[in-house]
Amino acid sequence: MLTSEGLLDIHERTHRNLKSFLAHARTLDPEAVDREMPDFGGASVRLALHHAIGAEKYWIGVLQGRVDADEDAHLYPTIESLEGYREATFAATQEYVRNASVEELNTPRPIETWHSKEEVLHPGHVVMRTITHIYHHQGQVAAMCRIFGSPIPGFNYPIK
Repeated sequence: MLTSEGLLDIHERTHRNLKSFLAHARTLDPEAVDREMPDFGGASVRLALHHAIGAEKYWIGVLQGRVDADEDAHLYPTIESLEGYREATFAATQEYVRNASVEELNTPRPIETWHSKEEVLHPGHVVMRTITHIYHHQGQVAAMCRIFGSPIPGFNYPIK
């Protein structure tokens, strides 16, 4: 059973880690931040991080009855702007989870997603999906940074 307290803790730890990734990305050459990498689906460091944050915004919005699927990467042209996006998305997710009951988090319900598709989803699992999705893209960014000669030192899920 998922609880708001447990999800809030996991979410905070995940964003602490994501914040560190953004700080590391600020040390990269600006050209490297936006270099599209064909082996990563054409993503760049900036676009991969934007996607991870934007997907969280999308899924939390879906849980609240909104489909916030914007093609807005151009609004976040720098790592600094992505940090602001991360902070706003973090706050929105924290607010949703803080106000969700154990019953809401653990009861599957019909939810409208992209293209007005309705799916029966478990809200707590949707929140967990946003967290695992962030780590997926952090792995890609870590690999890109290694390719650029700037490996990310020891970032992983914080256990403290």
